[in-house]
Amino acid sequence: MKQKKFLTAQWLRLIMANYLVEPEVLKPFLPAKTELDSWNNKTYVSLVGFLFHDTCVRNVRFPFHTTFPEVNLRFYVRYKENDEYKRGVVFIKEIVPRPAITFIANYLFNERYVTLPMKSFVNITPQQQHIGYHWKFKNHWNKLEVHTGLKKYPIQPGSEEEFITEHFWGYSAISKTMTGEYQVEHPGWDVFPVEQYKVDCDFEKLYGPAFSALNGQTPVSVFLAEGSAISVYSKRAI
Repeated sequence: MKQKKFLTAQWLRLIMANYLVEPEVLKPFLPAKTELDSWNNKTYVSLVGFLFHDTCVRNVRFPFHTTFPEVNLRFYVRYKENDEYKRGVVFIKEIVPRPAITFIANYLFNERYVTLPMKSFVNITPQQQHIGYHWKFKNHWNKLEVHTGLKKYPIQPGSEEEFITEHFWGYSAISKTMTGEYQVEHPGWDVFPVEQYKVDCDFEKLYGPAFSALNGQTPVSVFLAEGSAISVYSKRAI
């Protein structure tokens, strides 16, 4: 049975910087009953920055909490139910600028939200768009930015972009034996090929020693997804 809608919003201008990691790095973060998902036998983590817009929680729009940026580090898992796999994501940490958002997400969804100072921008010229997300941690402004053209393309079936964007479930650890599961709905997104990008992120300080190798690593891909309206359904325990 499908759960009730918990949240509706638009997710817009999603920058996705994707890195290859060894599976052993991620196994300690796996919620119970899930397993690592891979594309072409490669295991990914993604640094994702995007804009929450027109956010509505249980049919209520809270003043000053409807539009805000988020940056998260996530990896990809699957969960087998009734002989079929559900493809989902697990978040290492999700950064937002307002404490109330952090409280709701952590209390109701067992997520790993933190509150930090944040900035976002979008600059569009007739030839190009420049989009960025910044977040401040220990007096350092981390940055995730892209320059792209204005022509967008549909995501191709079987592509890396499809793998990164089309995991429609979220999983989080409740205990050593129990996991929270929730569904996310959105249509397929168009993407903008990235012409230039900047990733200035201290992965070790933000996410722990397990991710220190990312500090000197070049992402295998960076792209910008246009985004869309989304729905997030209430969590259940599995």
